[in-house]
Amino acid sequence: MKPTVFIDRTVPSEVEARIAEHCVVDKWEGTNPIPRELLLAKLANADGLLTAGSRVDAELLTHAPQLKAVSTISVGYNHFDIDAMRRRGIIGTHTPHVLNNTVADLAFALILGTARRVAELDRYVKEGKWMSGAGNNWFGQDVHHAKLGIIGMGRIGEAVARRARFGFEMEVSYYNRSRKPEAESLLGVRYLELNELLKESDFVVMLAPLTPETTKLIGREQFRLIKPSSIFINISRGQTVDEEALIEALQSGTISAAGLDVYEIEPIPADHPFLKMDNVLTLPHIGSATKATRFDMAMLAAQNLVDAITGQTPAHIVPELQSFT
Repeated sequence: MKPTVFIDRTVPSEVEARIAEHCVVDKWEGTNPIPRELLLAKLANADGLLTAGSRVDAELLTHAPQLKAVSTISVGYNHFDIDAMRRRGIIGTHTPHVLNNTVADLAFALILGTARRVAELDRYVKEGKWMSGAGNNWFGQDVHHAKLGIIGMGRIGEAVARRARFGFEMEVSYYNRSRKPEAESLLGVRYLELNELLKESDFVVMLAPLTPETTKLIGREQFRLIKPSSIFINISRGQTVDEEALIEALQSGTISAAGLDVYEIEPIPADHPFLKMDNVLTLPHIGSATKATRFDMAMLAAQNLVDAITGQTPAHIVPELQSFT
């Protein structure tokens, strides 16, 4: 008898077909996120769940007595209650690596967009304010040959560093929980302690995964170390930064600008101060959002799930859950 899988969002037909080769598929077909109560009901007889952000906690697991595996269409898995999943022996998988270059491209879109004030100048032109040559009040900052600091030197960090060093001839430093000698050698980057990196960098890119140790890693004390001319970019998770401290730093001129793809609360509230700041470039959490990459992520998540519930070892079990598989 085939195992049953529930898919809690719309996925490409090819992804559904891959799962259907091995499993009975049930799915949510609404355009809005599935209501929590309905999700819990749908999991009553499910062996597997394919998701991209539904909270997997003790409550959900109580309603899913047959559940064996959860596969998320994302690199981040902070929506997994690791302790609850470990107690139940649930396999949890994610989709690292496939989106590295796409997210690195977005990092540079934010770097260039903030440095050259692209969104501001677009509005300036469209609002009919361009009557003569732009004065120096519209000047931006150079990206080439500037100093870039990367917080979190995983594969995405390395992809950002590669673009910075060989595309823009930037001087790249990084801070990470462990040093990366191979990256230092291949990419010509150097390791710095966090405070030193913040002091030196013209651009700071936050790429650290969200963990208890990185929650609000960057706060008031850290923003005071950053140069007033520097720009802060966050494409990791909103909770890695003290948002109130970032607002204060931007309003006071402690830092020059910010490019953000992630926020403490998502979607960002309509009355959020960021949305009123010309020196903040705000994107709707689209780091991996290209058609090709999202397709590849969904297909990888599907394969992870199929492997997990058919007795194979998935390629991408989240690190904290690898010990009992």
